[in-house]
Amino acid sequence: MNFLLDEVARATLRLAEAGVDSPRTDAEELAAFVHGVRRGELHQVADSDFDALYWECVARRAAREPLQHITGRAYFRYLELRVGPGVFTPRPETEMMVDWAIEALRAMDVADPVVADLGTGSGAIAISIAQEVPRSRVHAVELDPGALAWAERNIDASGHRERVTAHHGDLRTALPELDGRVDMVVSNPPYVPTGQAAAVPPEVRDHDPAPALWAGADGLDMIRDLEAVGRRLLRPGGAMAIEHGDGQGIDIPPLFPEERGWRDVRNRKDLARRDRFVAMRRADD
Repeated sequence: MNFLLDEVARATLRLAEAGVDSPRTDAEELAAFVHGVRRGELHQVADSDFDALYWECVARRAAREPLQHITGRAYFRYLELRVGPGVFTPRPETEMMVDWAIEALRAMDVADPVVADLGTGSGAIAISIAQEVPRSRVHAVELDPGALAWAERNIDASGHRERVTAHHGDLRTALPELDGRVDMVVSNPPYVPTGQAAAVPPEVRDHDPAPALWAGADGLDMIRDLEAVGRRLLRPGGAMAIEHGDGQGIDIPPLFPEERGWRDVRNRKDLARRDRFVAMRRADD
């Protein structure tokens, strides 16, 4: 074992003691970041090249600063995104919702599908759809100016600027020019109940923007609003997908009743087989 790997082992213990969920992975990610190599190349770093900055990064992670804020990057599907303070860090759980949305778009008989990503944050969802559905036109809406700046940066870096348009605005009133014309609405809205702050990990509670987290006593305030937004934006036969939290799956389908024109309202599961997002479509005329 070289010196760096020995230090990674020590860092793993420190992170585990601090309550970090994935101490070995995070210790290796930080080592790779500091030394400019891949995780699988850590053994190639010469002992003389060890950088003491590594332990500064480990200390920040042990204080429960998000790994992505330390490295400045987050991975989402096929993307490497720039993230940091002021923007919600994209989670792997959301990838399943995006996968569903992409497959639904590909199955539509639409040459140039129009997509609305409401509450885009870093732009992860919008850029992924633009990248994987090549003729799509994606409108990414974000209210927070700080988060919107991160989205703009990631859109520019992605090379899909001609098909992803960022909009500064409230998702509840955004894109009136597209009323009745959108093929897919997708959203990862705030859904954490305001009374559950103590149960939220410090990486989330103390570092993700508050507007991206809290959504009323039951966490469903924004999802209730999205029901009306979906009815306004979607064309007949269009589809919508909305992420939600653990335990909320049973309460959301009744918010999208058939008498309001919703069909095929179903909860879908994430990689851990937990209800993670609800998907539905607008009735055909």
